[in-house]
Amino acid sequence: MPTLSVFHHLLFKDFLDIIILTFFAYHLYVWLHQTKAFKALVGLLGLGIIYSVAQFWGLFLTTWVFQILWQVLIILIIILFQAEIRQVLEKVNPFYALGWYKTVGHVPWIDSFSKKIFELGAQRTGALIIFERKDRLREFVTGGIPFEADPTGEILVSIFQKHSPLHDGAMLIHNGKITMAAAFLPLTSQEGLSKALGTRHRSAIGITERCDAWALVVSEERGQVSLVRAGVIETLESPASLAEKLKELLTPDRPDTTGGFQKIKHLLSNRWRIKAATLMIVSVVWFSFAGQQDVEISLEIPLTIQNLPPQLEVDSAVQNLLVTARGQRKDIGMLSPKNIRTNIDLSRAGVGTNNYFLDRQQLLLPNDRVEIVRIEPNSLTLEVRAKPD
Repeated sequence: MPTLSVFHHLLFKDFLDIIILTFFAYHLYVWLHQTKAFKALVGLLGLGIIYSVAQFWGLFLTTWVFQILWQVLIILIIILFQAEIRQVLEKVNPFYALGWYKTVGHVPWIDSFSKKIFELGAQRTGALIIFERKDRLREFVTGGIPFEADPTGEILVSIFQKHSPLHDGAMLIHNGKITMAAAFLPLTSQEGLSKALGTRHRSAIGITERCDAWALVVSEERGQVSLVRAGVIETLESPASLAEKLKELLTPDRPDTTGGFQKIKHLLSNRWRIKAATLMIVSVVWFSFAGQQDVEISLEIPLTIQNLPPQLEVDSAVQNLLVTARGQRKDIGMLSPKNIRTNIDLSRAGVGTNNYFLDRQQLLLPNDRVEIVRIEPNSLTLEVRAKPD
């Protein structure tokens, strides 16, 4: 069947193509999940499906309208989602992938800092602290007052106490030092968040959605201490738990003693449903378009002769031919040594040496949509002799 023929002659590069596309599609989902850009992406995917169906069924006017619509949509996407596009491009930066992130080393203020944070919570003093990691925060921050100090308890109280002119913004910490206070951050575009989450929490979610920073929030209403990473809020119960998280962030990682098998197991098991769904969707799309892909294959087929006069016989051994064909995958996939035959007509052969030039005319193929690139050898010499009496 032509539909199933695309599965024939799959090469390693085809599987590699699917894996690479799955990798990018999965990370695109992770980066844009629960954002307005993701909903727009789903809408574009739906339009793409409608366009593909219209093109497949030959709906001329619908296809023409969508072709014009795509040109406008590309411009609108660049304008409306320039921040998300920049975020994705930064994520695929090879320097980002290499993980060039300097850790601070021993940080003496972590324990006292953690205790003071929970004291602020007990006093119902709100606070928002951002820990910068690999990604630069400057492009996401507006306002702010430059600062340079260790985040000691006294500094925290002086900045976030209710009568301070700096308490209404976020504190930025980079490499273990306060670099800015009273900074304003972008709010999250997530919908359906709890009404109990105020501006601080929504700013913490917004900044961690756009970069790899960590955000520490002290709720002024409830006194809760929360850590936000990648847009996910985690409530901390004690100064010890906060200190452990900060040591993980600020101090060098311990040598990884986990074996390679465990790493692979974790890679496959983490969010495995999303990864499996992404692989399935990419595979379906790939095979949907694979039938139209031009490919080239080489097949070794046996050389057969026809119409040899009964009084004659071929003295030389009949050899195989290497046939190279090119065409769309759905047509190429139907080719096999079983359905390609040669048509060497020896009805006019005489005793002695007979030379034949091999071309497309000497091949019988299952369809005429395949181009024969070359035949090796392209000429044939047969020694014919009379059969002995």
